[in-house]
Amino acid sequence: MQCMIIQFPLISKCGKIEKLYDESQGMQEGIFSTTLEGFPGGPDIFLIVAKFCYGFRAELTPRNIVMVYCAAVYLEMTDEYGEENLLSKSDNFFHKNVLCNWKDCILAYQNCEAIVSKAAKLQILNKLLSALSMMVSTDPSLFGWPMMMYGSLQSPGGSILWNGINTGAKIRSADSDWWFGDVSYLNVALFERLIQAMESRGIRPEILAGAIMYYARKYIPGLGRWRGGQTVKTRTFASFSLTPSSNDQKVLIETITKLLPKKKGKSFCRFLLGLLRVALIIGVNSMCQDSLERRIGMQLELATLDALLIPSYSNSDTLYDTDCVERILGHFISSEPRITSFSPLSFEFEGSPSSGPLNKVAKLIDNYIAEVASDVNLKPGKVHSLAEALPESARNLHDGLYRALDIYIKAHPWLSEKEREQLCNVIDYQKLSIDACAHASQNERLPLRVVLQVLFFEQMQLRTALAGCLNILDSENPSAGHLTATNGMAGQIVKREGWVTLVRENQVLRVGMERMQSQVVELEEEFNKMKQEMKRVTKSPSSLSSPRLVAKRMGCNLLPRSLDAQTDTINSTGPTPRASLERAQSSRQLRHRRSFSFF
Repeated sequence: MQCMIIQFPLISKCGKIEKLYDESQGMQEGIFSTTLEGFPGGPDIFLIVAKFCYGFRAELTPRNIVMVYCAAVYLEMTDEYGEENLLSKSDNFFHKNVLCNWKDCILAYQNCEAIVSKAAKLQILNKLLSALSMMVSTDPSLFGWPMMMYGSLQSPGGSILWNGINTGAKIRSADSDWWFGDVSYLNVALFERLIQAMESRGIRPEILAGAIMYYARKYIPGLGRWRGGQTVKTRTFASFSLTPSSNDQKVLIETITKLLPKKKGKSFCRFLLGLLRVALIIGVNSMCQDSLERRIGMQLELATLDALLIPSYSNSDTLYDTDCVERILGHFISSEPRITSFSPLSFEFEGSPSSGPLNKVAKLIDNYIAEVASDVNLKPGKVHSLAEALPESARNLHDGLYRALDIYIKAHPWLSEKEREQLCNVIDYQKLSIDACAHASQNERLPLRVVLQVLFFEQMQLRTALAGCLNILDSENPSAGHLTATNGMAGQIVKREGWVTLVRENQVLRVGMERMQSQVVELEEEFNKMKQEMKRVTKSPSSLSSPRLVAKRMGCNLLPRSLDAQTDTINSTGPTPRASLERAQSSRQLRHRRSFSFF
């Protein structure tokens, strides 16, 4: 900057100009001309300095205080060159008026953009960052700020003031996001410095993540839809005097990715997926893209299907970026070791605490494959690698995987028999439900070998379930012992959907068989009694001489004695008492045979 000194007041107040004047040899007619290289603030700030030197009132504001302070240091306007010189005045205004007020502090920090290096060297930047971090980490009701969100002034003690009188009414405590709107007016470089300063001060990561997400949604188009249904309130205390900054989108995304803390959450995961979409469109560097994919992979169980459907922005023929999803899935698997142990005593899977997220991711990937399966350009190898990426213990049932592959085979009827078999080999047919087995056994799109495998395992499940039914019925008997491990596994299979009705029908059939068996036992006992009675009758001679006694014992009623004469007359043609006894015995045996013929 070139300036011309006409009189001496400017020289007497500025040590640097005085030295330049003494060293100068180019004085002509009392006019001194020099160039001030690297003067902070430009002509506007030099005008303020000149007015101060000539006795005019210096207009110090939060917008120009940092540049005036740097200019005073640059010109060496210390008290050595005049009492209450500009450096002491600006320093006093900065510490007493700016650092203790949120709005003025934000305004002063925002206007440091042009002289960041000088302000950082003079420790002004660090003082502003420390003051802002302290006010963010402290309840704002403790300060005597004119809090706009409350609609009235408040006393330093936290009570609401009315016409300067303490009303005694306490204000509500402020939320932790009250400052998001104000810091969003900073450019990306100043915002980065502020977040780093707050992080070093110990502010909670979730609060910093909220501020970063707010800032990103304001300047990155398309991120507003990835809020997870949450509404963001715009709260600013100083926005009436702030102007938004213009940021380069690529630099902005790379900076935000670097600032994001390690945090998990549904809304945060959704935000990361939205940020990855924009990053792929803009074309950020590979380090930024890998960082985003790794962060998403660490919390993939919290992702949703619509957020995971990332369109393909490269030269690929596919509609969706399946390569990106596969990389994210790889980060999820490698982020935390997931070991599933098998207990031979209980025949149950004993999963680690991470088995829940693993099952959620498996369901998410199955739905993802089903969604992208209709793409005619999607190769079977990519579908196979996505389906096989997760371990076997990730899926308790393979119904979702079967549905996804069936949709893919239906959308790609030109696949060869070998390609369809390779896809179907991913499915574990022992983990298909009854409905899925029934559908697969009648699915004409599946290879014949696969259909035979489905039928085989369906028969095995049926046998196991029937065995489990019988074991359950035996366990209802008090005299029965404890179920074995195999019975427990069968009982679990019985509980599956579709087997409850079969169990009930078998129980009813078992009860009916027990009743019929008891009836057979009763009939056998009655027959044995009759048989013993007949033996006793045939062995007694007196019994044979008295037909009425025999008939009475056999349960027969004879005719009255008046008819005895008639029976004697036909004695030659009628049956003998022994023959009558034999006929009665044969008829009784015939009835028993008929009763046993039912069984």
